[in-house]
Amino acid sequence: MYYFPLQPPYFLLLVGFLTALTSGLALSGTLKVIVQKWPSERTENTKPRSSLKQLLVPFIGITGGTCLFLSSGLEIFGFPSTLALGVGLPISLFTCLLVWLQLGSMMTFIEREGMQSLDLDSFS
Repeated sequence: MYYFPLQPPYFLLLVGFLTALTSGLALSGTLKVIVQKWPSERTENTKPRSSLKQLLVPFIGITGGTCLFLSSGLEIFGFPSTLALGVGLPISLFTCLLVWLQLGSMMTFIEREGMQSLDLDSFS
């Protein structure tokens, strides 16, 4: 006989969403502080990799919250727990890895070319 779970993981879905949301706000605030410090600390020794170290903890929070949210959402739609985690974990880790690599390359580009290089509206 097949037994359905008594309660879908709505609480875990909410916890994952709130974790990703608050970590995203922390990442945004930290990124703003880093970018504001760049003009005052314009030296050759400043590397974008040292700035990325400050962003690692909030980004890991986003990754964990996204994984929990996605896995819980799949469980709500009837996937077994192991299959939901088996699908949610690789998708969220791969996506967050790609975003992390893009963030690092954009920070390197901005530090090398300046913020005006990202302005797509100007034709100078």
